[in-house]
Amino acid sequence: MELPFFQVDAFAEKLFKGNPAAVVPLENWLDDELMQAIAMENNLSETAFFVPSKLGFEIRWFTPKSEVKLCGHATLATAHVIFEEANYPKDEITFGSKSGLLQVKKTGNLLQLNFPADKLSPVDAPNQIIKALGKLPEACFKGKTDYLLLYQTEKEIREMNPNFSALAKADARGIIVTAPGEQVDFVSRFFAPKVGINEDPVTGSAHTSLTPFWAKRLGKTEFKAYQLSQRGGELICTLQDDRVLIAGKTKTYLRGEIFI
Repeated sequence: MELPFFQVDAFAEKLFKGNPAAVVPLENWLDDELMQAIAMENNLSETAFFVPSKLGFEIRWFTPKSEVKLCGHATLATAHVIFEEANYPKDEITFGSKSGLLQVKKTGNLLQLNFPADKLSPVDAPNQIIKALGKLPEACFKGKTDYLLLYQTEKEIREMNPNFSALAKADARGIIVTAPGEQVDFVSRFFAPKVGINEDPVTGSAHTSLTPFWAKRLGKTEFKAYQLSQRGGELICTLQDDRVLIAGKTKTYLRGEIFI
């Protein structure tokens, strides 16, 4: 069996920036074990698989270790493949997923995700996480799948050097750290060693937590955000009722075939 394969840099102004995702178009779903094996072999933070459906497409996402319920950058990458590689004639794509219906539409030279906003609750920061990060946060919150820790400065976020082995024991998919930005509204980093990703370059799904958080804190609904990973990534985020719009650029890096 031969499967088409693409690798796309998402939330990237140019190649080798943003977050690379693998995208595998399918006619029908493969066995879960096979999709997980492909994701492990790809060894990227996410591999997205999609199939045609009555609504448009169904999408699933796998890290090298497990399936996840939502991934922003791999959804953006998948939409890029559908629009640019498959010449999809419409300006908006609807995906069915384990997180409900998701939309991606063209807005000028950007692709814009439409995702459900996360709901955060204030919690005490677990000592294990504080020790692993090496810095005491100003505040801590818990969303559906992740912790969000607030710090005072961009410098603190940029210089953070976590103990990933310790973070992997946290009771969450991942850890978001954030602070006001020096040249953007807010900056962040995202650590998810529990699911096989020590640090994700640019995390769309984390911004479903970050956007409503900063909207409440700053009293506005539109933001320029930057994820301070080694590759770095730019995002334009908008809170729209109970949805978050997350826009960015995409670049095709690789076209190929998988032989199984």
